[in-house]
Order: sequence, then structure tokens, then C-alpha cells
Amino acid sequence: QVQLVESGGGSVQVGGSLRLSCAVSAPISSYDIGWFRQAPGKEREFVGVLRRNNAKYYADSVKGRFTISRSSTKDTVDLQMNSLTFEDTGLYYCAAGTIMLSTRERTETYRYWGQGTQVTVSS
Repeated sequence: QVQLVESGGGSVQVGGSLRLSCAVSAPISSYDIGWFRQAPGKEREFVGVLRRNNAKYYADSVKGRFTISRSSTKDTVDLQMNSLTFEDTGLYYCAAGTIMLSTRERTETYRYWGQGTQVTVSS
């Protein structure tokens, strides 16, 4: 069983930045690590993924503003979020699995999930 723990959430003003971390209990070289978010009343949506081969893919809504990277901390993946907007508010989850590129945006593709960390963007 792989465990994931997100951290770094909080409140930030529009235009600000926040860095989330996802600590994984297994070598991240063995898994694709995805980030998802869920706003109140909405479905969970794909944010981005860091694949085992270090390739990165992002949702169009965050491309150019969000960056996924391997942390200097072992088996941790970071999500750097810049130029935040109200629409970025939500519960942010990281997830792990061995995925197919064509299904990277689907929640059922990922086997293991963290509990989430809240991000609130306000004026």
C-alpha cells in the first residue's frame, strides 16, 4: 500500500503563489504522480502529472502558471502555483499510479490517493 500526504495548502491572495508538496511512501521513480483538485460542487479535475520518465503534462487551465517537479526531499513531488486566481480554489490531491498517457486526466487511472490539502484564493 502506497501512502501519499499533501502539505503546503493555505490562503493566498489573487495573483499570489503557493507551493504544495506530496510525500510518497514509495520510490517516486516507480510511479506516475498526478495532481488533481476539486472545487465545492464540482468534479475532481486533473491539474498535471509527473511521469516516471520525468515527462510533465498539465491541464490547459494551469499551463504556464503551475509547475510540477521532484523535490530535493526524497520521494516528494512539488506543485508550484503562480498567478493564482479565484478559479484555483479547491482541495488539492496528489495521486500515484502506473498510467497510460492517454488516460492521464482520469481519476480512475490512479490507484493511490492522498487526503488533500485546501487552497483558498481570495481578494
